Amino acid sequence: MFSLSTAFQPQQMILPLSQLINALHSLKNSATASVQTLHKDIPDHSSSLKEPTVSLRELGLSEIRGSQLDELVSRLLPPPGPEELPAVPSLWRTSHVSADSFYHNKHGFAHRRPGVNGSPIFHRQYHSPLKDVCSELHFLPVWVQSRGFKTFRTKTRRMESGYDGPVETDSYTPAFLKGLLQKEKGPEVESLDQLIKNKNLSENQHESFKNGFSEGFMRSQAYTQRTQDSLKRTRLILLALLLVGIYGLSRSPFLSVRFRTTSGLDSAVDPIQVKNVTFEHVKGVEEAKNELQDVVEFLKNPQRFTVLGGKLPKGVLLVGPPGTGKTLLARALAGEADVPFYYASGSEFDEMFVGVGASRIRNLFKEAKANAPCVIFIDELDSVGGKRIESPMHPYSRQTINQLLAEMDGFKPNEGVIVVGATNFAEALDSALVRPGRFDMQVTVPRPDVKGRTEILNWYLSKVKVDPAVEAEIIARGTVGFTGAELENLVNQAALKAAVDEKEMVTLKDLEFAKDKILMGPERKSVHIDKENQRITAYHESGHAIVAYYTKDAMPINKATIMPRGPTLGHVSLLPENDRWSETRAQLLAQMDVSMGGRVAEELIFGDEYITTGASSDFDGATKIAKMMVTRFGMSDKLGVMTYGDVTKQSPETQAAIEQEVRVLLKDSYDRAKNLLKTYSKEHKTLADALLQYETLDAKEIKLVMEGKSLDH
Repeated sequence: MFSLSTAFQPQQMILPLSQLINALHSLKNSATASVQTLHKDIPDHSSSLKEPTVSLRELGLSEIRGSQLDELVSRLLPPPGPEELPAVPSLWRTSHVSADSFYHNKHGFAHRRPGVNGSPIFHRQYHSPLKDVCSELHFLPVWVQSRGFKTFRTKTRRMESGYDGPVETDSYTPAFLKGLLQKEKGPEVESLDQLIKNKNLSENQHESFKNGFSEGFMRSQAYTQRTQDSLKRTRLILLALLLVGIYGLSRSPFLSVRFRTTSGLDSAVDPIQVKNVTFEHVKGVEEAKNELQDVVEFLKNPQRFTVLGGKLPKGVLLVGPPGTGKTLLARALAGEADVPFYYASGSEFDEMFVGVGASRIRNLFKEAKANAPCVIFIDELDSVGGKRIESPMHPYSRQTINQLLAEMDGFKPNEGVIVVGATNFAEALDSALVRPGRFDMQVTVPRPDVKGRTEILNWYLSKVKVDPAVEAEIIARGTVGFTGAELENLVNQAALKAAVDEKEMVTLKDLEFAKDKILMGPERKSVHIDKENQRITAYHESGHAIVAYYTKDAMPINKATIMPRGPTLGHVSLLPENDRWSETRAQLLAQMDVSMGGRVAEELIFGDEYITTGASSDFDGATKIAKMMVTRFGMSDKLGVMTYGDVTKQSPETQAAIEQEVRVLLKDSYDRAKNLLKTYSKEHKTLADALLQYETLDAKEIKLVMEGKSLDH
């Protein structure tokens, strides 16, 4: 018992709480039944405990009696459920009826929790104050969403819980959800015997039907398996194609743009330490080595040169054809000078982003100045130091070279930093870059002479297994104009040829083979040449050899062959004893005579009607020599020592005179070659027969043939 009292009257009325609630409200049958059911499980404590009472005096309600008390209690304790209709018809409608809790929806009555000693305490329901106010003011009716919990309950559960509220219609549950909640079972699969029975087949057809059914079943299983395997393979192929496509897109320059996040060079500029290359490894360019040796002395002992007031050079420009060893010289410089060495290629400063090249130049020189004295080597300088032009396509192309000019000789000094540049296209460099004060020294790295080629060949031959009888000078004489890189390639080709032939060492023939391959192309052994053409080629080449052998001022013969190589069917190789820096009139005429020997031999042996087109290249060489003698060298008695740069711009009389002099020189050369071959016709035939037999003859073998001795092969 608990009491409800007022503060105004000392009188006191004590009532049981259960009687008060039963007098005010009548619960629903379903709720009462559920409550009674739950009360059966709760033990009875009335024997030991009394119900709590409410004192009206304590609550200040002692003077309220009768109907006033009922009205007050009804206001204090609203109806327990929404099923009780209001006294005044409500103008409000709701979209659906839903309770305030999941427990109410499930069991049909409000949730309660045990109070003191297991006594039930009802939760007070909440009513919207706005709804109550609007109902009393009789506003226009509107739809009000009553938020609560909604569950899908079957009719059986509603009946079991005793819920007698509004029944949900079947249309409320979506059709697709009904299919998930209530899955109907399909028809049972018939057995084979039932199928035969339904087909009304005779007994003699039962076995055939079973066999056909089994065979069809097995085929369908095999087809299903093949289909599944095919689908697996298709999925794997599509997955592989998808991965390849994604990888290709990631590598595409249109989708995978890589931006440089660092300013200037990609990473910190570090000097290169070169210890295994020195000037001893550089062969054939002695003058360039001496020039760079001075630079090394500048770096090692600068006081030796500045004691008299001189300044260290700021730049050294290496100029020369490709393959002459400019980069090798720079590496040797780094190895000789015990100073930091910075390497950069001209293409590294060229970028699509504006200002990146100039920023890299600044970073490079900033690091170099911090470690002075040092050397900066810029390879392919023409790509960054080309002539500046005004181009609307590249308005910012001059920033890089301008920054390089400012760093080399600008307002800020860069004492102790020597820039070494290398290029094979010095004509493209900007004039401001090659002036004194920037590149003070210009070192030319030419093609090596015969002495330099011999040194280079000996250096590379020392790295392979070579026959001790090989003389590098012989190969050096036949490789006029070869650079160091080309000579290295020659030795490598010879070593490969010896390895293919299963030789133990590289011989002179292997080196000759490699030289001919580089000069004239590979041998065409698969070309089938008939005997008549071979005979014509043998007499043609032997004609060149006879004229060269018996002409005083001609170069010595190195080799004669009728083996097709490149565009030629045969050739005669002549070797100068030394490099010719200038040539005499007699030497030029001898070259013309040797060129005429092939055509003269064909005319003497086969007659005028059977001469061939094989002498076209010989006539080109002879005509070029004759024109140079008349127009450039002043070796014509009729035209004198006057030179003619462009013959087509001369007067018609002068052009006719030049042509007449050239024709006279060629006619005289042709006559000299004919007289020589008529004189030595026997030697001519013997040499041609030897070429037909052996295909290739070297200088010693040709000499033996001329002397009438036999060849021991």
